[in-house]
Amino acid sequence: MFGIGKSRDRELDAAVKELAGADTLAFGGVGIAGTLLPVTEAYRRVEEALHAHPDEARDKVDWLLRHGSPAGKAYAATLLERVDPAAARDAWASLRDDKGEFTTFTGCVMGNASLRGYATERLAGR
Repeated sequence: MFGIGKSRDRELDAAVKELAGADTLAFGGVGIAGTLLPVTEAYRRVEEALHAHPDEARDKVDWLLRHGSPAGKAYAATLLERVDPAAARDAWASLRDDKGEFTTFTGCVMGNASLRGYATERLAGR
């Protein structure tokens, strides 16, 4: 839950900073214990902010899309899917040529992906 005023700003900035440096993409719990990674918690905080404070949070997501790590950019485009599908599609299209790589987690299955491949799959609806 986000605080008020400056506290909320600091929490959102911290979450975006976490996503900007992410090297892992995980939307749920990982491993047998289903542990939430700090980056997953940050993603959820930004997602919550998009609903509670859309203008402020959208600016941060747009910044993340331009300046984040490959995983951070994937988080940003995924967040856009929830609030602006057309912008998300444009974002995924712009990421199709990015050769950056990151680790993925789906439950306890760990893998690797390139942003290029991930974006192509998202554009194909997978």
